[in-house]
Amino acid sequence: MEDYFVNLVVFGVISWTTAFLLTRMVFPKRSFDFCNRIVSTLHASLAVTLASISVQDWRCPVCPLASKSSPLQMQALAVSLAYLIYDLVSCLFDKHVKLDNSIHHLVSIVGIGAGLSYKMCGSEMVAALWITEISSPFLHSRELLKEYGYRDTDLNLAADISFAVIFTMARMIGGPYLTYVTLSANNPYLIKAMALGLQLVSAFWFYRIARMVKYKLFRRTTIAKKVV
Repeated sequence: MEDYFVNLVVFGVISWTTAFLLTRMVFPKRSFDFCNRIVSTLHASLAVTLASISVQDWRCPVCPLASKSSPLQMQALAVSLAYLIYDLVSCLFDKHVKLDNSIHHLVSIVGIGAGLSYKMCGSEMVAALWITEISSPFLHSRELLKEYGYRDTDLNLAADISFAVIFTMARMIGGPYLTYVTLSANNPYLIKAMALGLQLVSAFWFYRIARMVKYKLFRRTTIAKKVV
């Protein structure tokens, strides 16, 4: 069984890389970042789907706590671990390395890797996967729209606000609760540290997103007043 998940991660890295290369072929005139965001959107959709399928009891999505991971949970985590490895490497090729994003990737890779190694905390980790990826399609749609020439349009503003609202609800409401139950349960210290680290990164991003939305709304209001 261990070999199966190791092979799944290796196969996943190859698959995500292949998906990127195919996307480059389909969109030859688009940027490296554009094609990578297409792959990231595919991953986010798949990750949320697999995480949802692996929930054992929707009356308590994070239950049972500190328990042995189910095969479905480990499969969902292995697929996302493969994607995170691919994405971290792709950022290096694009020379588009950001410290906060790199820390997020490393924390997630270590956390998921530890969860697969311990074969426990599956409920908490798929819940974290769901929370962190549910807003990703909206994040990437913002940048995809910009490359298609829809910067500073109502459509792009709608994508910005949708992303900000979903991110806030998931990471700043669901995230702190999940962090609390993960720290309270009898989980390995490494898992607890990764949960806390991920929440701190989310809080930092929330601050930046709030500033971005405030700036865009203020700018839109200022432009509207000048037109009038």
